[in-house]
Amino acid sequence: MTNNEEIRPFTIDVPQAQLDELKAKLDAARLPAALPGDDWDTGVPVGWLSGLVEYWRSGYDWRKVERELNEIPQFTTEIDGQQIYFMHVRSAHDDALPLVLTHGWPGSVVEFLDVIGPLTDPVAHGGKAEDAFHVVIPALPGFGFSGPTSEGGWTAERIGRTWAELMRRLGYERYGVQGGDIGGAVSPEVARAARSNVVGVHTNGGPGPMPPLPLSDADRASLSELDLDRVRRIEEFMQREFGYIAIQSTRPQTIGYALVDSPIALLAWIMDKFREWTHPSSTLPEEIIDRDRLLTNVMLYWLTGTGNSAAYVGYAQGMAWGQGKENSGVPTAALVFAHDVAIRKYAETENTITRWTDVNDRGGHFAALEEPELLVSDVREFFRDLR
Repeated sequence: MTNNEEIRPFTIDVPQAQLDELKAKLDAARLPAALPGDDWDTGVPVGWLSGLVEYWRSGYDWRKVERELNEIPQFTTEIDGQQIYFMHVRSAHDDALPLVLTHGWPGSVVEFLDVIGPLTDPVAHGGKAEDAFHVVIPALPGFGFSGPTSEGGWTAERIGRTWAELMRRLGYERYGVQGGDIGGAVSPEVARAARSNVVGVHTNGGPGPMPPLPLSDADRASLSELDLDRVRRIEEFMQREFGYIAIQSTRPQTIGYALVDSPIALLAWIMDKFREWTHPSSTLPEEIIDRDRLLTNVMLYWLTGTGNSAAYVGYAQGMAWGQGKENSGVPTAALVFAHDVAIRKYAETENTITRWTDVNDRGGHFAALEEPELLVSDVREFFRDLR
């Protein structure tokens, strides 16, 4: 760890020249001719994306968003040679439990904007004072204002150790962790790195590991119909959607040229996943998540030039299929929405699962954006007995 432990206040202040350059690129964008059918079967439809691009160009107001983001206390510090950006919102309730919220790819700290208020001020949002949290929302190394990265090796384990160090610097001795996607992998690693400090691990989508594919006949016979459906969807994902992982985990620099130089390429690359991973996938992303919020998430990648480093950190660390991890013994919860594919039998091999909630009729990959009330409620209930 670096000897420089200074925590510095941070304000977002994007130079106007950057916004002018973005507008010029959007004005001059050359969209491809639509493939036959122009539907989601071949990727993001030209007809749909062109409408979102037009709104980005003429309707989206970054300066308004920037002012709103700057109302949230933000900071940076250097840990293990990497700048780490984080939001830190303390509750007015002094006995609130500190909670680290970790996003995934292709998300950002923007994922959690709608849950900050309910978590820090539960009384104002239908909860009880004793359910209050102090929230810490770091950007993953290589993502947004925590990027780009200056070196490799940012595995979930290393990020977990970094979050533990961040919480130590903030003076928090007892705290919880929560996350999904990459955050769902990082959060248990914080507990492994600081098991005497972490009181509980909450994940949406499950903490892993994934089932060892292909499953044996005995394994299949031991699973419920719900779990078998999740296995089927994992197998379908490996056939139909694995391409982006193959590219990002083997050629992140190559795809990075498009993601850093072309706002259209970045938008399409990210929106492809928001359409596939929100629930139901047949519904357009902006009908599930506010259009401005979708674009703000993209803007954090664009303005910081971190499309390639986020791709690298997210998937250039090997797939953890079948690799066993030590169980920290820390109580762990899984909130599994309709889109998710976590299976308790396998999660219990590496985690002490004390709460498992299946929500089979709603919710997708981006829990805090899609179902903030359900997420907050489950987090409150899980940590209620762990404080």
